[in-house]
Amino acid sequence: MTPARKKRLALIGLMLAGIAVGLTFALKALDENIMFFFTPTEVANGKAPKNHLFRMGGMVVTGSVSRPGDGLTAQFDLTDNEKQVTVRYTGILPDLFREGQGIIANGEVGDDGIFVAQEVLAKHDENYMPPEVAEAMKKTHESAVSTN
Repeated sequence: MTPARKKRLALIGLMLAGIAVGLTFALKALDENIMFFFTPTEVANGKAPKNHLFRMGGMVVTGSVSRPGDGLTAQFDLTDNEKQVTVRYTGILPDLFREGQGIIANGEVGDDGIFVAQEVLAKHDENYMPPEVAEAMKKTHESAVSTN
């Protein structure tokens, strides 16, 4: 092999190594920042990751909102009309948050099985339901109809 070919081969090897390192950093950053969506049924069945942030959406169960203690902590149940998951959130709930409305909460499941939310999102229209929640509830309804 001539010296020129050795230089080219070394240059190509360095370029491939640089691309591999850059791709590794990009994928690691994406993995840390990506948030998957799960329904209350999936969370209740243990399909949601432990100790990892994700989104959960559903309808706030009527009569389930409570404020244990004197602080800003609120606790409520979220459902997709199949199963319910208890959500605990410390902070100021959105002005448009209310029972019977579709919401999305970002957080993780605690050791006690309660979803600890870091953020609660509610939309302006009382008839609004987040697309992920609407699709999940539709699938739940279809599976319930097909089993009967």
